[in-house]
Formats: sequence, structure tokens, C-alpha cells
Amino acid sequence: LEAPVRLWVKTEPFLVGALPAPPPARLSPHYLRKMAAYARARAAEGCFPRLSWPRWRHIACGKLQLGRGLAWLYFELFHSLLRPDPPRRLEWAEAEAACAGPDELELERSKAGAPSRAGWRGESPAQPNASFSPLLFLLFLYIQQVNKVSLRRSLIGEEWPSPRTKSPSLTGKSTSENKNWNDQDHHAFVRSHLSDVLELLLEPEQLTASSHSTHSSLVSYEAVCALSFLIEGTVNKSRRVHPLHELALWQPCQGQNGYSKVSRAFLFPKLESWLRSCLMTNPFGMTACLKSGKKLAWAQQVEGTTRRAKIACSACVVPEVFPVVVMSQVYKQTLAKSSDTLVGAHVRIHRCNESFIYLLSPLRSVTIEKCRNSTFVLGPVQASVHLHSCDNVKVIVVCHRLCLSSTSGCTFYILTPTQPLILLGNEAISFAPFHTHYPMLEDHMAQVGLATLPNYWDSPMLVCKESGDTSVFRLLPPSDFYTFVIPFEMEGDTTETPGGLPHAYQKALSQREQKVQIWQKTVKDTGLTK
Repeated sequence: LEAPVRLWVKTEPFLVGALPAPPPARLSPHYLRKMAAYARARAAEGCFPRLSWPRWRHIACGKLQLGRGLAWLYFELFHSLLRPDPPRRLEWAEAEAACAGPDELELERSKAGAPSRAGWRGESPAQPNASFSPLLFLLFLYIQQVNKVSLRRSLIGEEWPSPRTKSPSLTGKSTSENKNWNDQDHHAFVRSHLSDVLELLLEPEQLTASSHSTHSSLVSYEAVCALSFLIEGTVNKSRRVHPLHELALWQPCQGQNGYSKVSRAFLFPKLESWLRSCLMTNPFGMTACLKSGKKLAWAQQVEGTTRRAKIACSACVVPEVFPVVVMSQVYKQTLAKSSDTLVGAHVRIHRCNESFIYLLSPLRSVTIEKCRNSTFVLGPVQASVHLHSCDNVKVIVVCHRLCLSSTSGCTFYILTPTQPLILLGNEAISFAPFHTHYPMLEDHMAQVGLATLPNYWDSPMLVCKESGDTSVFRLLPPSDFYTFVIPFEMEGDTTETPGGLPHAYQKALSQREQKVQIWQKTVKDTGLTK
């Protein structure tokens, strides 16, 4: 019999929430189980059922031995997944920008959020210093393991360089790209760790002394609500997407998943079995987009080359799921788009070479992989821009977060309210202030909740121990700085770079412009003839 519901693993938590680097050893499942027990035991101290920044800081720095910067990174990264609405994000940006120094900023972050049930079902707390469900946060920390490299599994051929775990490329061939985009990896990860994930959400009295479940363990409704962070689905033959907890309470499913109206809980073995039987590949993920997505004729085929540009978007667009746009092998051309297809989309740009690409719409996230000798001008990005294995590219963007791994000789002209993250394998990175505009830019920034302050373009964070060498990056010297003109006409009110330029860069431009004016006057005054 066909299952009455279809479930799949959501792309968003892995794509936006999983840091594309191996997690610290102290975030292993063993320590997360200890954290779960600790949080429940300290409920009277404000760790459960709500978790605030001061309590997480205490757990992360005092118990897990993480640095404060890394602790805040995970906390704020998780918050960005909860989709705070743009006005709230702008309020938080204003409050942070008003802080006079690190102590005042820490005080602002430590203000207790108003207790509410925001976060149980995906609603957003007001700002990053608000409290939210520790169960959701535990799941977020657990999925960081998706990028863990196991030496043992590598030796026995279960992980890279084994071809079985390589991600499908945009051309259908296998490649060893990061797992954040690969919905098949997400599906396999949740399937193989489902028991651990469910046990992490169990109440202490439902666990054995060794922190494992029994055949009579009960999974609370609140725990299943938290699991909606990772899993969603549809009733068969319906296109409306529902969170897991709504589908789990649907009457035809209750006999299969062990739900009891008396205890308002699910029997662990039956719930796990039901989840496994209903899980399928994400119909809105990258695999589906490549296999059956709508092809877009945005790029031209360049004569004399064997490369063929491939651009596609999600075939089915539903309000509950961000659309996906993938671009591959754009070669030696200029591509410019401001399109409804791009609004709120997760965009993946892959193997583009010697091209100029303008995507002038508000975007959800952008991943740029294996691109060379190209310039990317992007509309405001609500979540993250991640570059991986790129050489000699320029990226011009206003974004919430920038992540870099395995890049060489790249320059980033950015406006961002968070520190750029330098992960593994980078060299010769240059950072510079955002230096362009287009007519709709400020409107698009408001749509995704990005302001001009605070701006941490010049304060990158070296995340991994192996990336601790500050010589991998530099701030672009003002003498090498030039403004960038977007050569397209659009409707809109923005006529200058939002927020202006830092004094040193503005001074360099003014001096250069003054020299040009002096030269032009000199030529004019000499009265030269042809």
C-alpha cells in the first residue's frame, strides 16, 4: 500500500544552516546528548524550555570549551534559519549598530528575549538575543556533522574519495563538492542518523542509563514539532506542503506512527518506522531541479566552444519552499537578469569561466563553485553567499553572511552585518567595501532585511584552526580601489552606494578624480590644436 503521506528532508537547514566545514570535536553527538541532559536539568536556570544567548554562551564556553566568537557564530547562524521577518532584522541591525563597543554589544546580545512559543513550529523570535527551543538548536548543531570527515570511514571506502558519496554535478557526473547542496546526502544523513536524532529529543525518563531509547519510549509532541525543522511533506496527490508535526497528527497516520491522544506522544519504534517508510527524495531539491526542472534560455551558446551553458529552475514552485536556480558552464559572456524567478531563490553557480554575471534581484542564498576569471554582481542575499574552489573571481554583493573555502586570488566587495567566514584552503583573498548601486538596490535590501550598518566587511573571522594564518587575506589598498558601474537601466530610487564609502577609499577616489580634472584643465588651457 502507498503511504498516505510523503515526507522528505528539507534543503534549507543544510544549505543555509550547516557550516561548510568539519564541526568542532566538542559538537559530536556524544556531547550533544550531554548538552540535552544538562539543558533539561537546568530548566530553573533558563536553559529549558527556552534557550537564550547567555545560557548557550555558558554551555558552549564553559562546558564545550568553544571560543565565544564561535559560540555566537552558531547561535546567530541558527537564528538566521528561523526566517526573521525583514523589519525585525532591521530593528536588530539598528540596535547592534548603536553599540559603542564590544562590552555594550555583548550586553545587547544578553538581554533576555520575551518567553514565547516562537521557534517550536518555525516562527521567529524577535532578534538573535531572544530565546528559542533548545530542541531545535540541538538539531541544528547535530546536522553540522554532515560535513564531518571520518578517517575510519575513509579508510574502509565509505567516504571520500569513494565515488558513492560524491554529489551529482550539474552535468549529471559525479564530483566531490560540498554536501550542503546535495539533497541525496541530506536524505542519507537523516536516514542513517534517525535513531540518534530521535533519542536526542527524548525526555530523560524515556532514556536508559546509557542515553538510549527502549521499545516503550515515548516521543513528545513537542519533540516532533522540533523535528519539523528538518522534515516536511505532503498528503499524497496534494501539492500543499505541511510541516511534519501536522502530518503526524493526521488521523490516517496515527495508527502507523504510534500516536496516543492520552499521552500526546508517539511510541518511539513505531514513529521511527513510519518516518523511514515515508521518507523520499526532496521533490524541490537540486536533484529534482536538474532532472525535471524548467530550462531557462538566459545564456547564449558561444560559437567555437564545446561547452554548453545550462540554466534551470524548480519546475514546481510552492509558497512554503524557496525556489532553486542552478547555472552551469556559462563561458565568455555577460549574463544579466532581474527576474521573479530569482526572487527568494537559492542560486547555485557552477563552473562558469571568463564571464560577467549580474543577478539583480533579492536572493535567499548563493553558492558559487569551481568558477574562474569571472565577476559576479548579486542582488541582496538574505542568508549566505558561499564560494568554494574558485580562482580569480570578483564578487560584489550586500549579504547577511559570506563564507569562503578553497578560494584563490579572489576579491570581495561586500556590505555585511556579520564577519566574513574564512574556512579551509584559502589564499590571496582581498576584501573591499561594497562600491556600486542599481536603481532598485535599497528596495531589495529592505525586502530581505539588510541595512547599511553594522558593516563587518573588513573584519573576517578565521573559523578553522588550519585557517588561522591571517596572511591568507588582506584589505584592498585604497590606491587599488575603483568604483564599479552597473551598465543597465532600471526603474528605482537608488542613485548612490548605500551607506557611502569608508573615508580612506572615498579620499583615494576624490584625489584620483581631482588629478583627472587638473589634467583636463591643463589640456584645455594650453589651447592645443589637432
